[in-house]
Amino acid sequence: MKDTTLFTWDNGTFIMVVVFGLVIIGLVASVLIMMNSDKKIK
Repeated sequence: MKDTTLFTWDNGTFIMVVVFGLVIIGLVASVLIMMNSDKKIK
């Protein structure tokens, strides 16, 4: 196992991964909410 700089799990990369995941979850949730509201209006 070689120590590569791409897979170092320091605090910076961990925070970026968590923020990226939250952004994706937020986008998916907003799309689902918009779809549900459109169906309820129609």
